[in-house]
Amino acid sequence: MKTNRAALVALLTRRHVAGPAWWSVVSRLPVYLMTLAMVLVVREQGGSYPQAGLVSALYTVGMALGSPLVARLVDRRGRRAVLVGTGILYPLALAGLVWATEPGHWAQPVLAVVAGTALPPANSFMRSLWARLPLRDDERELAYLWEAFLTEVLVIGAPLMLAALMLTGSAGVALTVVSALGGIGALGLALTPLPEGADPAPGGAAEASPGSLLGPLRSVSMLALTGAMALCAVPIGLMTLAIPAFVDEHGARGSTGLVYACWGIGSALGAVWLGRSQSQVAAHLRFPRLVLAFAVGTGLPLMATSPLMLGLALAVGSAPIALVSACEMSLVSTVADSRSLTEAFTWASLATVAGDAVGLQAGGLLMEPFGPHGVFAAAFGVALAAAVAAFACRGLLGRHAGTSVPTPSAGR
Repeated sequence: MKTNRAALVALLTRRHVAGPAWWSVVSRLPVYLMTLAMVLVVREQGGSYPQAGLVSALYTVGMALGSPLVARLVDRRGRRAVLVGTGILYPLALAGLVWATEPGHWAQPVLAVVAGTALPPANSFMRSLWARLPLRDDERELAYLWEAFLTEVLVIGAPLMLAALMLTGSAGVALTVVSALGGIGALGLALTPLPEGADPAPGGAAEASPGSLLGPLRSVSMLALTGAMALCAVPIGLMTLAIPAFVDEHGARGSTGLVYACWGIGSALGAVWLGRSQSQVAAHLRFPRLVLAFAVGTGLPLMATSPLMLGLALAVGSAPIALVSACEMSLVSTVADSRSLTEAFTWASLATVAGDAVGLQAGGLLMEPFGPHGVFAAAFGVALAAAVAAFACRGLLGRHAGTSVPTPSAGR
């Protein structure tokens, strides 16, 4: 573990890496708390839960529809103009939503869509940048492990940051501060110098997918990978509903947050303890094995008989989650055409969001007739199906379809 941590610190403090890596963290702060923050703001303004849900949902719709187009602009025009534009428009749209509109006013849902569309593409750009930077293969694997670990940290930490900001002010102030930080991070990411060849080549995406709405998804390998990623995300959505229902069923509603935290902490620790040993196996062979381990872990909550046992089952069973995510990112970097990597990572992220949404909806439908254990069983079954799909498409993923990213000999 010490070797893993030392190598990661050395990577993240390296010249031409430290700047974009840390600016991207700042830019991504709003990503994992904005839908919750919007609900809190609308409620604080006197709006109803249906109004709050509509605003939050429209933000998500704007993000889903706009993010592939924004990412394509990065691949076609370069990062600077797009990150500067979104870094300015995003916080302005959210500030307008908080301070210049109110529930029921037509401008509030419009600004929610605009804000979602203008979300700076820091996630997809940084993940594509790791593929373009002059790194060795093992360093690139470590970089994607960092990305997966960072996601777990932000999922846990970003809502806590929102809560801390709300202690010193209102939900509106907290949302404004976080969105401003995200904009500042995007501007920093845009203006940070990069090594020659690390920026997307202008016009590259147009050559890779001329006139195609699907872009990178025209590749059969990329389509298979995003399909597998979506299937892997369905159990996450199912369990997101089953966990609080199980805890509530056992009369311990107050401990729901702690049980959820076990889920995220287990995944983060899995990345720290197990991640370094993974890179010795090719990603397309490692992926189905990790998904199978994820499926086994998903089955552990079926044995839980109390919230304490559920927390332990989640902590142990979630250990492969970040590793699956890191492996998925490694595969995207090799399967997708290098001229449209930012868009490819955006489609990959949308696949997981879609799978999670399907799981949430399915969990809601299954909860009443089958209860929490029934939903846990469904999650286990879907995870096993995802493992079968991952094994079935490993040949496709091993072909490295698309233009591969060159690995320079000098990584320093």
